[in-house]
Amino acid sequence: MKDAKTGERNKRFLWRCRDCKEQFTVRIGTVYEESRIELRHWAYAFWRACTSKKGVSALEIKRQCQISYKSALFLMNRIRFAMAPDPDAPKLRGDVECDETYIGPRRPRYKGTSKHGRGTSKTPVFVAVQRNGELRRRVIADVTAHTLKGAIREEIDRRARIITDEHRSYTGIGTEFSGGHETVSHGTYEFVRSNNHTNTAESTHALVKRGIVGIYHNVSREYLHRYLWQFDFLWNNRELNDGERTYVAIKAAEGKRLMYKQSSATQ
Repeated sequence: MKDAKTGERNKRFLWRCRDCKEQFTVRIGTVYEESRIELRHWAYAFWRACTSKKGVSALEIKRQCQISYKSALFLMNRIRFAMAPDPDAPKLRGDVECDETYIGPRRPRYKGTSKHGRGTSKTPVFVAVQRNGELRRRVIADVTAHTLKGAIREEIDRRARIITDEHRSYTGIGTEFSGGHETVSHGTYEFVRSNNHTNTAESTHALVKRGIVGIYHNVSREYLHRYLWQFDFLWNNRELNDGERTYVAIKAAEGKRLMYKQSSATQ
């Protein structure tokens, strides 16, 4: 859209819809709508978020873009929201590995309060990974049979074959899936039996933990799901090169808005 007085391109980069005659910009209907952060900073942050395997901190974006830390947090939170999984995505099929883990501080704040494994104060996370396919990950309340089996039913097609470790909460889930349920016994140091293992699921957990420990240091339970969106997006688009992955993320930002009071609504 050209300026009526000078005939040059509008300084605000406004465009006008040919049908409704309404003015709009490239920001309308995206995660950066009404943001005053320059688009070049958004483009750079999208690229860094899509090419850094273990994530990129807001402090790093602050230094490299020369913006405030508050602006960098604002920017990165909305990029992670753009990477959120599609709620209408098809369920996982074929051989699907399922596993749970705990994410939280490496050391207790006070001596003598550390717990390991189940019963810890860390946040439990469930993952289901389709062999040679995508994954689904979520923050869960606990690792009881009710919670884990409910997550499996929601994320996995009933024709799939379920593969887990020997955790008792998975017992009996195989009767609901035509492919059955296979397990490996980590307690007896059995990690692979024929084509049965949960190594892929555990490797995805390792990437998340290395990223949180090395880049973010600690993530609260309230915002953990957003960081998982970013790690899951990178995994599910791992076959793309960096440029293609960045393009997919920017396209995914279309039609999404994250308001200031929306932090708990997207968990």
